[in-house]
Amino acid sequence: MSLRLGDTAPNFKAETSSGDIDFYEFLGDSWGVLFSHPGDFTPVCTTELGRMASLNEEFEKRNVKILAVSVDSVEQHTGWIKDINETQNCTVEFPIIADEDHHVAELYGMIHPNASETHTVRSLFVISPDKKIKLTITYPASTGRNFIEVLRVIDSLQLTANHSVATPADWKHGEDVIITGAVKTEDAHQRFPKGVKIVKPYLRYTPQPNVD
Repeated sequence: MSLRLGDTAPNFKAETSSGDIDFYEFLGDSWGVLFSHPGDFTPVCTTELGRMASLNEEFEKRNVKILAVSVDSVEQHTGWIKDINETQNCTVEFPIIADEDHHVAELYGMIHPNASETHTVRSLFVISPDKKIKLTITYPASTGRNFIEVLRVIDSLQLTANHSVATPADWKHGEDVIITGAVKTEDAHQRFPKGVKIVKPYLRYTPQPNVD
């Protein structure tokens, strides 16, 4: 199954390191990050889950719940979490799905046969409170993900969901944003009282509207 931006994220029930969950119930009214791992007790995955654990407070600030997926068992997850906490100096509190039958991996297209017929690639999905897919990122198994970039994209998604703006290349929270084409220039000054900088008729900047 190939999921695309704007698609509804499939619901599922799964056994995890924190008990059984229903995905939609787990998310509730929160945003979600669902990300997969080729297997337990693997070096790159260990650093990734450790990094997510260290950033957990940042995700919580943004009302984002984290859920990992691996094709190994809950018993293996339990032992692996101990290793992650020890080696990465963190505390993994988010659940890890025990996807031994590949149900979630297949549901979300996390297995790419040309890369591996049995293990998930490093797929990551950002899901909005209305259960829509807002971001998909897929890395090869050999490359660890950049979770600061995931936070940056979530900042952009949450901003642009509520304001008629877009974010430019390399944008970070607090920087100027772009006024979308849906807003006429004559209306922009009233819509964005912090100021409007017109570079070209189609390229107009304004300070980020949701920060003081």
